[in-house]
Amino acid sequence: MTEVLYTNPLTTPEDVAGFRMEGDGAASFPRGRMRLESLRRPEDGQAANIVFWCPETVGPGVEISWNFWPVHEPGLCILFFAARGRGGEDLFDDRLAVRTGPYDQYHSGDIDAYHVSYFRRMWAPERAFHTANLRKSHGFHLVAQGADPLPDVLDAKGPYRMALRHADDEITFAIDDVVSFRWRDDGTLGGPPHGAGKIGFRQMAPMIAEYADLTVARA
Repeated sequence: MTEVLYTNPLTTPEDVAGFRMEGDGAASFPRGRMRLESLRRPEDGQAANIVFWCPETVGPGVEISWNFWPVHEPGLCILFFAARGRGGEDLFDDRLAVRTGPYDQYHSGDIDAYHVSYFRRMWAPERAFHTANLRKSHGFHLVAQGADPLPDVLDAKGPYRMALRHADDEITFAIDDVVSFRWRDDGTLGGPPHGAGKIGFRQMAPMIAEYADLTVARA
């Protein structure tokens, strides 16, 4: 039987009492699941984007899974994982620079992380050809890419079960048990493989999406 290390239904405000929002965003629960959206206009560019961090430190040797519903596009959704300071600090350490949503603070600032973008519908080329991308920070290293089977909002029903396995320096991403990509970090890009860190949900405005049943299990 799989050992569950952390679980959160994400159904009420109390479930996210310890979470941290970076950027001008809101978490609400109109359908009994967590809805994230920016409070700023898309015209504000990177300043309109948000990250909502879970307070738990997890991994490696884990599978992170969650339910996902796209509600409004265009936009983009990302999951950060293994996020921590470049010196090994906790992500919320006061010695780290303040983060407010712009992407460069996360890929080229003073933190390390992996991040998978799995609903890429911001720009016309992304909407025409759907892929899921894995990047490694520090830096903007695109290390893996695979197919994204998610439908656009017009045809989406959901929930779609997202699963990210991070174990033995290998990362595998699947949607409803369909593997999108698998990649092994050999340390040649962006430094040594990342270890334990925080999980964060990122959205690019004006994306609105909903999430539920966040689970971290031993891989």
